[in-house]
Amino acid sequence: MATLQPPLQTVEIPIQGMDCAECTRHVQQAIAALPGVKAVEVYLATEKARVTLDVAQVDLQAIQSAVERSGYRVPRSSYLSATRNLDRKLKMMLAIAFSGVFLLVVFGEGLGLFEKINAFLPAPLGLALVLALGSPVFVRVLRATVKRRITSHTLMSLGALAALYVQDWMAALIVILFMHVGAYIERFTTQQARQAIRALATLTPRLARVERDGEEIETSIEYVKEKEIVIVRPGERIPVDGIVLSGQATIDQSTITGEAMPVEAFAGCSVYAATLVKSGSLRIQTRRVGEDTTFGRIVHLVSEAEANRGEVQQLADRFSMYYLPLVASIAILTLLFSRNPLAAVAVLVVACSCSIALATPIAYLATIGVSAKRGIVVKGGKYIETLAQASVLLVDKTGTLTVGKPEITDILALDGMPAEELLTLAAAAERYSEHPLAEAVLEAAKARGLALLPAQQFESFPGLGVRARVEGMLVEVGNQRFLPSSAGLPIAESLEKDGKTLLFIAIEGELRGLIAARDRLRPEVLEAFEQIRVLGIQTIEILSGDHERAAEALAQSLRVPARANLLPQDKIEIVKRYQQAGQKVIMVGDGVNDAPALAQADVGIAMAGAGSDLAIEAAHIALLREDWRLIPELLRTARRTMRVVRMNLLFTALYNLIGISLAALGLLPPTVAAAAQSLPDLGILANSARLIRQTTSEEQNARRE
Repeated sequence: MATLQPPLQTVEIPIQGMDCAECTRHVQQAIAALPGVKAVEVYLATEKARVTLDVAQVDLQAIQSAVERSGYRVPRSSYLSATRNLDRKLKMMLAIAFSGVFLLVVFGEGLGLFEKINAFLPAPLGLALVLALGSPVFVRVLRATVKRRITSHTLMSLGALAALYVQDWMAALIVILFMHVGAYIERFTTQQARQAIRALATLTPRLARVERDGEEIETSIEYVKEKEIVIVRPGERIPVDGIVLSGQATIDQSTITGEAMPVEAFAGCSVYAATLVKSGSLRIQTRRVGEDTTFGRIVHLVSEAEANRGEVQQLADRFSMYYLPLVASIAILTLLFSRNPLAAVAVLVVACSCSIALATPIAYLATIGVSAKRGIVVKGGKYIETLAQASVLLVDKTGTLTVGKPEITDILALDGMPAEELLTLAAAAERYSEHPLAEAVLEAAKARGLALLPAQQFESFPGLGVRARVEGMLVEVGNQRFLPSSAGLPIAESLEKDGKTLLFIAIEGELRGLIAARDRLRPEVLEAFEQIRVLGIQTIEILSGDHERAAEALAQSLRVPARANLLPQDKIEIVKRYQQAGQKVIMVGDGVNDAPALAQADVGIAMAGAGSDLAIEAAHIALLREDWRLIPELLRTARRTMRVVRMNLLFTALYNLIGISLAALGLLPPTVAAAAQSLPDLGILANSARLIRQTTSEEQNARRE
């Protein structure tokens, strides 16, 4: 096969951590020592290395490892950089916040500094400073109040105004200062939780190299059209979805599938936007651009996921509405019983309702972003929550548990019809169907060199079969329920006992033959089922449109029950029955006929790698990699996320209870209370950041190796 890949390739690799000429020498020696590296130049000013290598002997992963062993770093992705930046910023924010509280306690309150400043500060000046610094917040609170909304700043504004009333200017100023600090921390917390999601969007190239009028030109991705030829070279990300016309390359598709192992691409292969060409060059015919690409759809779905609010999140929002009036009541009671206005002010100020509102969405955003990076698109936080509570798993058979690429094993024609003629007619009728069995029929016809005849008046009956006119004849292809005249055929029963799936063919209403096919079980399914049982989901059931013998043969190998001969509406009814019994149901499927059940289930999971667009749209979670091990990984992630959410809520409740109690007893001055109310947001972020840093079992095994 002809290829554009030269024997030797030159790639540029960014390197971080070099600050002197000696550093460049260490890096150069480390890379040069690798077998297959022919030449290497390291540049200090631009922090990169230019390496000429033989791709048959060395790859970029080996070079990256060599650089890291020498004490420097090759940046892996903007996502990992975002995680490290989050850790650094979080530590810095925690240090600043705690230092501020410490200084307020020791130098402000402990030494009486604030009281002295307050005594010498003229009332008009104090009032002017409070109004000047606090007016932006006061205006927002006033607008919210007019709209009958209570925010976290409502209480603090009341506290600042109460401090003004008792002429404690310093307390009012400190409260306003930390209102601004708290608002910043809240924005920082939410933005950092979205970092993993934002990092996804940066992976799509903004420029593409296209062939036009015999020349290669660079243009913005918005101007690339369908069927244009795009050129991609080593180290570049593919800007479009398309088909490889020529060339050969090793591609890192982890942005789409979450799979770390690179894949080989050559003429005829499909490639996807935002994937990285690690070595080789490709000429690609464009099929989809921008938001229409697979990666564009992922980013869109993940971005929309925040709008799907879980029950825990809605509960937190409702709690905030009642919590603020409750705190105001406690402040009034404190004033009535203690006659200490500053204690009442402190109660208003220390209460931190925003941390309650943040406790859930921050954890959800972190999990959604990390899952998207691993090839799992979760369409909303509420599905994470429901997944953690699930007790029933219902699974489609063909294309979900099996490889989804059945092979034709037998072609039996009746009444003297040639087998090739029967297959030709069946292939023509099936040419517009998306079912895996239809693909198998078409592949069998192609392998035998049969012509694909045109078909008119095509009709599809999900779960049953298809009907079309071929050369003027009405051709029907489907199962026994679609063609009742096939019942009782002795050879059919024999084939079904072998676990084969049968397609019967009728011409002008008369049964003329059958085609048998066999599919293979996905190799990782048995292991995944065992893990799912360990996680507490004991009810696992196969729902299949196939005949009973084929479904039962598969069910026995997996040690689970199966229901066969099901139509799409039958699957919906089974899901509903479990739901009416109080069970939370997960449904896993991949085809058009699974879409209704996926939508009806509490959590519908689509095997998107080979699944139909309708199934992906109907499902609540899409797996971009056809790997059943992602299901137990997803369950573990959901439960881990909900543990973090519960910890966030418990931490916030305890923190506020202690803070309000100390303030009501007069042990927490308003100035310290203002500083202390900003700390829970950082605590929630620190706890939720663990979800961003979590690793899958596969990643842990890879690290050990």
